[in-house]
Amino acid sequence: MAMSMGSPDGDDDEVIAAINTTPLVDVMLVLLIIFLITIPVVTHTVPVKLPSETNQPYKTKPENINLAIDKEGQIYWNERQVDQKELLTRLKAISVTKPQPEVHIRGDQNVRYEFVGRVILTAQRAGIAKVGFITEPPARGG
Repeated sequence: MAMSMGSPDGDDDEVIAAINTTPLVDVMLVLLIIFLITIPVVTHTVPVKLPSETNQPYKTKPENINLAIDKEGQIYWNERQVDQKELLTRLKAISVTKPQPEVHIRGDQNVRYEFVGRVILTAQRAGIAKVGFITEPPARGG
């Protein structure tokens, strides 16, 4: 809405209240041209043959062997006490199976390393390929 005021000369110049959209149209045309030029560059890809995926079920793993060693050096095979000779014969029988199971050793915190070393040596003599240790995880937050 424009308000017309009389000029001292008597010339009545009207105030123009319309918005000049020419700069807006110019900016929009420049942006349109920039986008038209850059879009093919962004979508340009190198043709690559991607490998195909096949979903194969995992082979079932044999039951792991849990060996426990208490602080006196007694060896337990899945909670049943065994001696060194019986341990060797049982590990030899297990080592020929395919796939070979893993041997997990749980050693008491106060056990001497000598007893753990004997069990590892027995597993090595029997031909066991994978030997692991079971430890207690640290307390959360500390």
